[in-house]
Amino acid sequence: MPVIDQLKERQEEMTAWRRDLHAHPEIAFEEWRTAKVVAEKLKSFGVEVTTGLAGTGVVGTLSTGEGPAIGLRADMDALSMEEENTFAHKSVHPGKMHACGHDGHTTMLLGAAKYLAETRNFKGTVQFIFQPAEEMEGGGERMVREGLFERFPVDAVYGLHNWPRMPLGTFAMRPGPLMAAVEVFDVVLTGVGAHGAMPHQGIDPIAAGAQVVSSLQHVVSREIDPLDSGVVSVTMFNAGESRNVIPSMAHLAGTVRSFRPEVRDTLEAGVQRVIEGVSAAHGVKAEITYDRRYPPTINHTKETEIAAQAAAQVVGAENLDLNPTPTMGAEDFSYMLEAKPGCYVWMGTGKGVDDPLLHNARFDFNDDALPIGASYWATLVEQELA
Repeated sequence: MPVIDQLKERQEEMTAWRRDLHAHPEIAFEEWRTAKVVAEKLKSFGVEVTTGLAGTGVVGTLSTGEGPAIGLRADMDALSMEEENTFAHKSVHPGKMHACGHDGHTTMLLGAAKYLAETRNFKGTVQFIFQPAEEMEGGGERMVREGLFERFPVDAVYGLHNWPRMPLGTFAMRPGPLMAAVEVFDVVLTGVGAHGAMPHQGIDPIAAGAQVVSSLQHVVSREIDPLDSGVVSVTMFNAGESRNVIPSMAHLAGTVRSFRPEVRDTLEAGVQRVIEGVSAAHGVKAEITYDRRYPPTINHTKETEIAAQAAAQVVGAENLDLNPTPTMGAEDFSYMLEAKPGCYVWMGTGKGVDDPLLHNARFDFNDDALPIGASYWATLVEQELA
């Protein structure tokens, strides 16, 4: 595997960076320590640093003169969950954990920045974008809205995510949709409470809610073209406190996923219509909050070819999947891809069949992937800004 020699030699150094970040996880828009660490390292490499975009965002600028400009993005935030690992670098913050590998993403981009600042084997400008709040809080959207690409112009932008169920030393990318759009909904159904033995004296929001859950499944199966993809999942249903009391209220919540704008619109309209219709039929009042979150992550053809060439240089063309099955997971790098052409890739970090999935309480980023990811970033720059 032709990983860049200087980066392979720095695996121990990068591992120390990564494990320090893992031990000090910070959730969305609270990445103050992480941002400080990133900014100080970039400055020590000789990279120009700007802080404060989207609160805790950091942008490092490295230029070798006139030429094209590209952006490389890494996310920095952790998740609100309790870590179950017992190793020395486990989280020191109760209820917070790097369970998605953003500590590894940050480290790989720092490693590439250090190498590129030393070698400067490119002509143009690299913007190293360290983004806060990827985990459902829209840090990418906020960075774009606050003028990321006006202040730090780029011709293309690239992102990366570790994929623990892909073998170490592999990459996957494809033009077009790679990850889904995500929406969330909350529903409060208000009826009339009653004794459990006398349901006729009340209006049961639990019965109405159960019918809502069942009927929502028909939105995808009967309103979406079978050749399209869509998901409607009710993930919360809370009601009642006593076995012999019909409550006056029930709370439901869930998520909706899709790829195409037309499907997205159909699902939103269908979800709201079903909830309103079932509620009316049961005589309960429905208060619906439907929130569109991230748009689909859609790669551009030219930039996907460029990313594939760089990945092939690092791991070999035989270790690329150029037509992976898209996932219904979501990613706010989609906002950057709406603003600029670019490509988002998955990088295999798996050690074996028992690797914990992302967002698992026993997840830990595979440090053997650090020189591979950093080499991918550096190779991408050296090829595109040759």
